[in-house]
Amino acid sequence: MPDPEFKSCVVIGAGPAGMTAALYLNRFYREVTVLDAGNSRARWIPQTHNCPGFPDGLSGDELLKRLRTQSVQYGTKVTQATATQLENVDGGFRVTDTRGDQFYGRTVLLATGINDVLPKQPWVEEAINCRAMRLCAICDGFEASDDDLAVFGSLRTAFEHAKFMRTYSATVTLVQSDNEQVDAQLHQSAKDWGIALMKKPLDWLFDGMRCGFIDASGKRRLFDTIYPVLGSRSQASLAIVLGASVDKENKLVVNADQMTSIDGLYAIGDVVSALSQISVAVGHAAVAATAIHNVLPRNLR
Repeated sequence: MPDPEFKSCVVIGAGPAGMTAALYLNRFYREVTVLDAGNSRARWIPQTHNCPGFPDGLSGDELLKRLRTQSVQYGTKVTQATATQLENVDGGFRVTDTRGDQFYGRTVLLATGINDVLPKQPWVEEAINCRAMRLCAICDGFEASDDDLAVFGSLRTAFEHAKFMRTYSATVTLVQSDNEQVDAQLHQSAKDWGIALMKKPLDWLFDGMRCGFIDASGKRRLFDTIYPVLGSRSQASLAIVLGASVDKENKLVVNADQMTSIDGLYAIGDVVSALSQISVAVGHAAVAATAIHNVLPRNLR
């Protein structure tokens, strides 16, 4: 059996972070393979207006398309594959996908992101697409300015998000996903912040344009925009199995070069313990790609 061919780097994940890193690495004349599972979090974005350089905004799908086109122009090889195993081997790392195919890299860059926990409703994607439901207040809270807003989540977590949303609207309702009782202190704090409180509703509503709830009394209440705050699941399992350090949310802890606690294993974007933003992910990518280039053997012209 012939010896495996080691690429300079195997990038796992083809969202903004992964494709930017691949672009940089190829422009350093490094051989890169990108594994794309097709589930970038950016695909949920109907229209982003805080991505630098796009004053008219663009959709997440369009952003992903442009990033891939640009990176492929410089030689990036993108393979549709979902990585299921990551191992240390002599010379670097071996990545195995769901089909049993194997990819070898002297380094590996994880850009696997997170999965948002969303309400279990069949119309969630439609609601996100029409902006009745939004996932990131930092990304698009400005677009929801002065809307009749709801924040849905557990009492304590949702209250912190509801306070943040008062930056954008005077009409904010915290809708509980749990049954925790509102104590006198929190009730007064909500009043001071101008936040209305709603106990755990009986059911969800969606009329094709707006989401809402049937409250505990059976009354229907629709909102212009709802932000679900139900948490997320970090996609860091490949690194965790190798013993990489994570924070309390299972996000990877990295050094200034974006390297994990495993030598040669780097991580960028939402899978890292940091602010989950496209601009942050792109910055991570530039740092990590440059660091990887600098630790690999020289490739002089």
